Amino acid sequence: MIDLLNIPVKLADGRETTLNDHRGKVILIVNVASKCGLTVQYEGLEKLYEDKRERGFVIAAFPANNFKGQEPGTDAEIVEFCTLTYDVKFPIFSKISVKGDDKHPLYQLLTAAAGVAVGEGPMRERLRSNGLATDDNSEILWNFEKFLIGRDGKVAARFAPDVTADDQRLTSAIDKELAKNA
Repeated sequence: MIDLLNIPVKLADGRETTLNDHRGKVILIVNVASKCGLTVQYEGLEKLYEDKRERGFVIAAFPANNFKGQEPGTDAEIVEFCTLTYDVKFPIFSKISVKGDDKHPLYQLLTAAAGVAVGEGPMRERLRSNGLATDDNSEILWNFEKFLIGRDGKVAARFAPDVTADDQRLTSAIDKELAKNA
């Protein structure tokens, strides 16, 4: 099986890298968007990052424009927005596709490794009522879906887009992974 931490990705500043720089840490991978109703989650995500990063926690934000064009900006514009609006300090990567035929290899692996997202029912119903959701659990539901990667580099959990950074289900899962030895 491919090690998801070794999949090539690009930081928003254009530098080629992998998530291997964070091996041994607990990583929350989030597909983000600047023009979404859930964009305010950046605030809670930054607080979560600040609260737990000394314990070996990192958030990896992957901007994606897959949902109603809600991430139209360039990488530089996205970083500027996140920094000026939400004082984001966690890593922001280059914009990628998180679903469909051009899905980035990282998201191909993430969605294959994790089943249904925790708490997805209400979000799926809300999207479905607006004609925006499918029943395909193998795809990302919407912006701000979250994948928790344990210190061992494996997917530990998947969370629905509207599971916020202060949601007990998410924080408990992060704390459980942080308690494990690297």
